[in-house]
Amino acid sequence: MTALERNEQIRGVAGGAAVGAALAVLAAFLGDVRAPAGLLLTLIAVGGVAGAFRAARWTLNVGAGALALTLAACLLTPVLRGPLGALTLDQPPVKADAIVALGAGVHCGSRELEASAVARLTGALTLWQAGYAPVVTVSEQSGLIGPRDCPKMSVLETELTRALYGPGGPTLVTLPSVTTTRDEAARVRDLARTRGWTTVLLVTSPSHSRRAAALFRSYGVNVVSVPAQEWRFDQTLGQPSDRLWAVRILVYEGLSRVKAALGGTPER
Repeated sequence: MTALERNEQIRGVAGGAAVGAALAVLAAFLGDVRAPAGLLLTLIAVGGVAGAFRAARWTLNVGAGALALTLAACLLTPVLRGPLGALTLDQPPVKADAIVALGAGVHCGSRELEASAVARLTGALTLWQAGYAPVVTVSEQSGLIGPRDCPKMSVLETELTRALYGPGGPTLVTLPSVTTTRDEAARVRDLARTRGWTTVLLVTSPSHSRRAAALFRSYGVNVVSVPAQEWRFDQTLGQPSDRLWAVRILVYEGLSRVKAALGGTPER
């Protein structure tokens, strides 16, 4: 191998690793799957190896270029406004037996609820305060989610509710050991059978609402979808930062549907 060829290969490895690093960043953010460090390092390594071979390097660069152009179109225009809106099912609330606040997540390190979890709980409590139902359900994540010392979401939501309303607050019912929305639908179905619930109000993030309502109905639960407010971004997609969030959500919802179609369990 000549010095020129060796230098070209080194540049190819460095360029491939750079593309792999960029893909690792996208995987960590857009997938919303809390990708482990091992996966991110693998993407960087694979990019570096691919960059060492001319044919693989060409494929890698073309794919990265097409992805960059697609992301640029999504970030510079509100083209995703329609697809994002199609994910939402917003129905007027009615008198019901219970209000189901679907789980979202917990920041295990700071031991705080994620913004979407607070938004969903707040939406459910607003409906309770307006007199639509006397009961609010909260979800306890299973041991499959997060480290063992991570606080339970249901405990944090109960503490927040009691801090806001004291002993005069709503009746809280915990859905135990849930990992996915499917688990929550099964728990609510069982409660509806034992407690005689005929209608529940379903509160979740707007982008999750249509999929969640369909899943609950497939379990025989009569739900009315009343989405919470979106706290993470402006749904009009006026700014590039809002549009980046829209890309993330559409990727996440798309992957969740593919996973469910393949026989896996849908995500939260």
